[in-house]
Amino acid sequence: MTDAAHAAQKVERSDALDHVARAGLVAYGVVHLLIAFIAGRLALGDRSGSADSTGALKELAAQPFGSVLVWAVAVGLLMLVLWRVVELVGGDGALDRVKSAGRAVVYAVLSYSAIRVALSGGGGGGGGNTEETMTARLLALPVGRWIVAAVGVGILVFAVVLVWRGISRKHAKELATEGRTGSAGRAYVALGAVGHVAKGVAFGVVGGLVVHAGLTHDADSSGGLDQALLEVLQQPFGPVLLLAVAVGIGCFAAFCFARARHLSR
Repeated sequence: MTDAAHAAQKVERSDALDHVARAGLVAYGVVHLLIAFIAGRLALGDRSGSADSTGALKELAAQPFGSVLVWAVAVGLLMLVLWRVVELVGGDGALDRVKSAGRAVVYAVLSYSAIRVALSGGGGGGGGNTEETMTARLLALPVGRWIVAAVGVGILVFAVVLVWRGISRKHAKELATEGRTGSAGRAYVALGAVGHVAKGVAFGVVGGLVVHAGLTHDADSSGGLDQALLEVLQQPFGPVLLLAVAVGIGCFAAFCFARARHLSR
């Protein structure tokens, strides 16, 4: 074992990292709670706001002391990045390292979005749909359509994993023992199950849109979470389905808060 890995394992077992992880999970939960709120509002007919992480952060920035709150979320998400980096360096298995690296990237992207929103005072970060712009750039490459389709498949795999974690209740391992016993513990696990499935469904639609964009060479048909939820809204019984997804994502937020309280690393 290298000195860096040994030092990382010492940090990983420290109480200080527990506090870092708990603060980060609260920030992560806040982002999902805001997405759930905007998605629910969208289901009820209010199309103001974007039901993705950036839109959620802009919604937060528009509140009293919003900039301070967004900065707090950004710092919390950076703490999640730190937590996963420590796991990455100190991890024993290759699979665990890959998982930690992937999660660190996700949290870093969210933190970057929060910092941009905070610096802009909650205003727009430029025109155009970011996902469509990125897709268009990839499609311009010689094998771009296949790259885009592969990214879409990757998102679909991620969605399936989320649904599987919810159905199999693997997420229960992320709660300390005292958080898994009794009626409260069962409620926490149930919230996580519903939340993981709902989030998986939402990202499944995102992945499908990206795959379709690659196969049809049409960047306009791609999109992020906001576009995916609008796609759900356009289906038969769309408002009801979208409201169910919004409630599910809210459950995921509640699970994040429960996990912050009963953290098992």
